[in-house]
Amino acid sequence: MLPTREQAEILLKEAESCNPGPWGNHSRTTAHCAEKIAQACNGLDPDKAYILGLLHDIGRKFGVRHLGHVSDGYTYMMSLGYEEAARICLTHSFNTQSVQEYIGNFDTTKEELKLIQEALKTAAIDDYDRLIQLCDSLAGAEGVLAIEERMADVKRRYGSFPEKKWNCNLMLKQYFEEKTGSDIYILVEKDTFKP
Repeated sequence: MLPTREQAEILLKEAESCNPGPWGNHSRTTAHCAEKIAQACNGLDPDKAYILGLLHDIGRKFGVRHLGHVSDGYTYMMSLGYEEAARICLTHSFNTQSVQEYIGNFDTTKEELKLIQEALKTAAIDDYDRLIQLCDSLAGAEGVLAIEERMADVKRRYGSFPEKKWNCNLMLKQYFEEKTGSDIYILVEKDTFKP
């Protein structure tokens, strides 16, 4: 089950009031990119893609956390009965389904880390997970970035970016370009979109 588009926008606005920051517009950019790519993909629902993109970082509602935002978002969405959004809160940070690839501080309790690890093991990854992983790696707070530019920004802020994760993001871009038959940057209006 998922919230409606309008409900998801309300959830994001409420979350931003609890913890203001650039993550809100990053989420809007992710949602925009996901919707535009889904419109060009057979079998993907653009509204669903938009909602999942909008809510992927909703765990940031609960404060400034690194890995903790993953468990916070997952738990929050599950508490509302939005299992698909909960899965995206989890999977968007792990495109190889390994907690070791996380970039940032491991600021979870043992229980939260166990929750993430166990949920990742059982997550059935599909094209919505892959789409949000890609769009998360394209989305800046000011608009759409080149994927290498976004990953370099993350590397500057956190000091590293695992090569396996970097390569996986590039493969996701190629995967969706093949699925859509289009240049991803044109689809997501890279040079013109502003949240």
